[in-house]
Amino acid sequence: MNAYAWVSVIALTGWLVLAAGSYRAHRIGAKKTVVMALAWGAIFLLIAGFFSAIGH
Repeated sequence: MNAYAWVSVIALTGWLVLAAGSYRAHRIGAKKTVVMALAWGAIFLLIAGFFSAIGH
Protein backbone atom coordinates (compact mmCIF):
# COMPACT_ATOMS: atom_id res chain seq x y z
CA MET A 1 0.00 0.00 0.00
CA ASN A 2 1.21 3.45 -0.78
CA ALA A 3 0.65 6.60 1.31
CA TYR A 4 -2.54 7.57 -0.52
CA ALA A 5 -4.11 4.18 0.16
CA TRP A 6 -3.50 4.57 3.90
CA VAL A 7 -5.06 8.03 3.89
CA SER A 8 -8.11 6.59 2.15
CA VAL A 9 -8.39 3.73 4.67
CA ILE A 10 -8.13 6.14 7.61
CA ALA A 11 -10.72 8.50 6.09
CA LEU A 12 -13.15 5.67 5.39
CA THR A 13 -12.73 4.40 8.94
CA GLY A 14 -13.49 7.87 10.25
CA TRP A 15 -16.65 8.09 8.13
CA LEU A 16 -17.71 4.66 9.39
CA VAL A 17 -17.27 5.78 13.00
CA LEU A 18 -19.32 8.93 12.37
CA ALA A 19 -22.09 6.97 10.64
CA ALA A 20 -22.18 4.35 13.41
CA GLY A 21 -22.34 7.06 16.06
CA SER A 22 -25.21 8.77 14.32
CA TYR A 23 -27.00 5.45 13.90
CA ARG A 24 -26.51 4.67 17.59
CA ALA A 25 -27.82 8.11 18.60
CA HIS A 26 -31.17 7.32 16.99
CA ARG A 27 -31.49 4.19 19.21
CA ILE A 28 -32.61 1.84 16.45
CA GLY A 29 -33.28 -1.71 17.65
CA ALA A 30 -31.51 -4.86 16.50
CA LYS A 31 -34.55 -6.25 14.66
CA LYS A 32 -34.98 -3.09 12.61
CA THR A 33 -31.23 -3.03 11.93
CA VAL A 34 -31.33 -6.56 10.48
CA VAL A 35 -34.41 -5.76 8.38
CA MET A 36 -32.78 -2.60 7.02
CA ALA A 37 -29.51 -4.42 6.25
CA LEU A 38 -31.36 -7.18 4.39
CA ALA A 39 -33.41 -4.64 2.46
CA TRP A 40 -30.32 -2.68 1.38
CA GLY A 41 -28.53 -5.91 0.47
CA ALA A 42 -31.48 -6.96 -1.68
CA ILE A 43 -31.54 -3.56 -3.39
CA PHE A 44 -27.83 -3.73 -4.23
CA LEU A 45 -28.10 -7.31 -5.50
CA LEU A 46 -31.13 -6.42 -7.63
CA ILE A 47 -29.36 -3.45 -9.20
CA ALA A 48 -26.15 -5.44 -9.75
CA GLY A 49 -28.15 -8.25 -11.36
CA PHE A 50 -29.97 -5.77 -13.58
CA PHE A 51 -26.75 -4.18 -14.83
CA SER A 52 -25.18 -7.60 -15.27
CA ALA A 53 -28.14 -8.73 -17.37
CA ILE A 54 -28.10 -5.70 -19.66
CA GLY A 55 -24.31 -5.98 -20.04
CA HIS A 56 -24.55 -9.16 -22.13
